[in-house]
Amino acid sequence: MFEGKKILITGGTGSLGRALTKRLLETDVDTIRIFSRDELKQVQMQSDYDNNRLRYLIGDVRDKIRLLRALEDIDIVVHAAALKHVPVAEYNPFEAVKTNVNGTQNLLEACLDQNVNLGLAIGTDKAVSPLNTYGATKLLMERLFISANSYRGKRRKDQKFLCVRYGNVLGSRGSLVPTLVKQIQDGKKITITDPEMTRFNITMKEAIDLVFRTMEKGIGGQVFIPKLKAYKVGDMKDAVLELLDSKTEIETISVRPGEKYHEVLINQDELRYTYETDNDYILHEKRKDDDSIHSNNLKKTNLKDQYSSDKVDLINKDELKKILVNENLVNVE
Repeated sequence: MFEGKKILITGGTGSLGRALTKRLLETDVDTIRIFSRDELKQVQMQSDYDNNRLRYLIGDVRDKIRLLRALEDIDIVVHAAALKHVPVAEYNPFEAVKTNVNGTQNLLEACLDQNVNLGLAIGTDKAVSPLNTYGATKLLMERLFISANSYRGKRRKDQKFLCVRYGNVLGSRGSLVPTLVKQIQDGKKITITDPEMTRFNITMKEAIDLVFRTMEKGIGGQVFIPKLKAYKVGDMKDAVLELLDSKTEIETISVRPGEKYHEVLINQDELRYTYETDNDYILHEKRKDDDSIHSNNLKKTNLKDQYSSDKVDLINKDELKKILVNENLVNVE
């Protein structure tokens, strides 16, 4: 799938970008262009990934001219650049729109102009029935990517734009586990909201596997959503404390503005155009003269209710401890 291909990753110095780069370097990919605006992170990544197939481009998705240059001769684009933190987007909504919405449109227009074969966007559960600015901008990002399949024109039937959608990757920067570990290491109180809150569980490996499956099987205009288990925030907190043998004091804090008690990856209204495979749910809104659902042998989903983290199998504390150790997210002496 990647032999001889040139790939560009926006936001390539982030957690997903780095992990994706590592996996892609195991293939016969020709070139990977890392596109981001953080000079320091690029220098650090160059030190960590010493490979002559990598190119590092300073740029911002808000700058369409820079994107047009960066996308020259590119076959595949993975769009991971975004303002991602909920409180930051709430406090800076104009900036969130410029990056997450306008930046996405810039990228898609550049992809269409440069005849990029495949564009894949990294979505989020927060785009489903959005409750905050970040979620609303990511919903628009998703809609722009799906709509780009109509902008490509009849001449480019081989060009396709797809999305993946999942929650926070376990252990990614700013997520629950590294936050808890750092608080313990710094001798601070552990801060959690409601221990009964639930979150979908997805590891970085599973996220990259999803990206690869979507690139391989997607036919354009689809959103791929993995089938996942979930955990309670309180159980994850207990798992980290026990692994680190810590008696750290716990402080209950209020729910952040825009934060949901349970993650939702497919809402009730999306069920009517939700299909499924063994590993994924696939959203495919049938467009005019679109027979791709039948030709791709997709079957209608068995879901009867929204796909949310309080309605799937829960991972218990002992299972969470095994996952944390296997993923090297908690350093056990």
